Amino acid sequence: MKTALIVYAQQSPASFNAAALSGLYAMNFKASATADDIKGDLKNPDDDIAEEQHKVEQAELVIFQFPLYWFSIPAIMKGWIDRVLTQGFAFTLQKMYDNGIFKDKKAILSFTTGGTESMFQPDGIHGDFNVALWPLQNGVLRFCGFQVLAPRSSGVQHSPPDVRNAMLDAWQERLNGVFVKEKYASESHGITTAQHLGKPLPPDNQTKAK
Repeated sequence: MKTALIVYAQQSPASFNAAALSGLYAMNFKASATADDIKGDLKNPDDDIAEEQHKVEQAELVIFQFPLYWFSIPAIMKGWIDRVLTQGFAFTLQKMYDNGIFKDKKAILSFTTGGTESMFQPDGIHGDFNVALWPLQNGVLRFCGFQVLAPRSSGVQHSPPDVRNAMLDAWQERLNGVFVKEKYASESHGITTAQHLGKPLPPDNQTKAK
């Protein structure tokens, strides 16, 4: 049986994001990385970090579910990344990218936005969304070795209930086949418009998985 970890950051249980599960806010996860995180040696993290690191170790797929805040993740999720994906656990100077510690794990960014899909196209008012996703998809996940799958974006603020339900149905269908059907996004295309490594531009802004 495949195991997935959902790292979830949304304050409101009534939110569209809450169709996943409760997470960092419900846990009252401490976002600030401080010296108190370490018990003596760097390999002995505080209990809450050790628990989250164990979840990552057990997971074959990690989904980051969040509302988009200022073209990025909420502060509490950034704190999770800072405190959990630490050197020695998630990466070393010898193990990163294709040789990364998590090279056998998959990761997906799944998020909601207040704008429409057309706003995040290369010719849209916000510009190509792959540029905004570059620090997370490449600088965090790919850096740690994850096979980064195409992100999932849902513009739900102005969507009626039937459209939201269709979004959830499509998401469920995708997840049902994620371990057998999907190859990581950077295999045939550059992971983002910020760097293509000689590969073609991502199709359809890479915010949809066909």
